[in-house]
Amino acid sequence: MADSIAHAQAHPDGPADPGRRDFIHIAAAAATLGGVAAVAWPLIDQMNPAADTLALASLEYDLSKVTLGQQVTISWRKQPVFIRYRTPAEIAAAKAADHASDLKDPATDASRVKAGHEQYLIVLASCTHLGCVPVFAQGDYGGWLCPCHGSQYDTSARIRKGPAPLNLVVPEYAFLSDTKVKIG
Repeated sequence: MADSIAHAQAHPDGPADPGRRDFIHIAAAAATLGGVAAVAWPLIDQMNPAADTLALASLEYDLSKVTLGQQVTISWRKQPVFIRYRTPAEIAAAKAADHASDLKDPATDASRVKAGHEQYLIVLASCTHLGCVPVFAQGDYGGWLCPCHGSQYDTSARIRKGPAPLNLVVPEYAFLSDTKVKIG
């Protein structure tokens, strides 16, 4: 009995309850974490791109403006993009070179175009050597030639000759219909 009186005097609020103490610690930590999240979220959210910037992230283009054998250059994210409506001969030449030994950056023609729309080749119009804009229908492979340093690309925009290390880049794109493409 003397022990319980001494214990009660040492702890005026009554006997210590470890479960209650744990609950108070957990509740305090949760409240603190919630407060930190409430303060941090607006700071993090303001770093997201603005709506006008997001609008520039993708571009829709009407392919009916491009005729067979023609190429247009459009601007997407301040970069030139080639959209080429390839002829059957250009497609055949690209497929024939799928496993050529002189491909520096091997890729099949099918991996560079969308199935069902093989006639349209969409690539960034920047040479992978120093970023110059290549010219079509020049060079040895019927594709593009970079006039600055002589890099030559075939009709699938794969590097075949010259200092460029990689093929012309295929951006992310999807066909919205047979005549409309969305880049980005």
